Amino acid sequence: MRAIWLTMLAGLLVTTPVRAEDAAVPVCEVPAYLLTSESRLPKVAGVVKPGGKLNILVIGSRSSVIGASDSSAAYPGRLQAVLREKLPGVETNVTLEMYPKKTAEELAPTLGKLVEERKPDLVIWQTGTYDAMRSVDADDFRNALDEGVAAMKSAGTDVVLMNLQYSPRTETMISGSAYLDNMRVVAQQHDAPLFDRFAIMRQWNEAGDFDLFSASPGLELAKRVHDCLARALSTFLIDAAHVNPAELRIQR
Repeated sequence: MRAIWLTMLAGLLVTTPVRAEDAAVPVCEVPAYLLTSESRLPKVAGVVKPGGKLNILVIGSRSSVIGASDSSAAYPGRLQAVLREKLPGVETNVTLEMYPKKTAEELAPTLGKLVEERKPDLVIWQTGTYDAMRSVDADDFRNALDEGVAAMKSAGTDVVLMNLQYSPRTETMISGSAYLDNMRVVAQQHDAPLFDRFAIMRQWNEAGDFDLFSASPGLELAKRVHDCLARALSTFLIDAAHVNPAELRIQR
């Protein structure tokens, strides 16, 4: 059963159609409350200025990529492109570290050292999916998140947590509620913004922007899904950093 669930989840972003008036502009609006956070990104705010350099490290899994296609089409690559558009005069670089089939507990002890070596201004830690698939104990998951976030912030970076994908096709097979709740708790404890990918994708599904029940493959459609995630994430990061892109344009 778990193998079936993993196969379905891993292929979700590759097989999800999106409705769009224009093929280049997906319809994937997100309610404002899902794109704001009371937690802030002070290091990001400090480097986002004319002539500044913003380095973002995404710690991801299989849902961070689109099969073997061009990495620039996946959401980390699209995030880099969108932020460069929105933050003129700022050299924005987004890199991806892939850790497929790794639980939070397996990754947490390595994250502090990774930040010390890579020296990002921001880490986006995408986690929870594999833990849910493995039915990792909720307390162990929370403790691992706590350890990992604390280590990364101590190493000198801002941290954003990104939670699970939403898939109505897998809800009857496994429950992710304990992992979603624990990610929210740890984010609040460490004053780290939480990008609620689960709620955002559920909103798209309920609004009819994406048919997440469909199993029809399509690379171009997958690219649009990743583009929507990147655009939502860029708005979320800019808000959490208290950055006004209009001021950057004036100062150029």
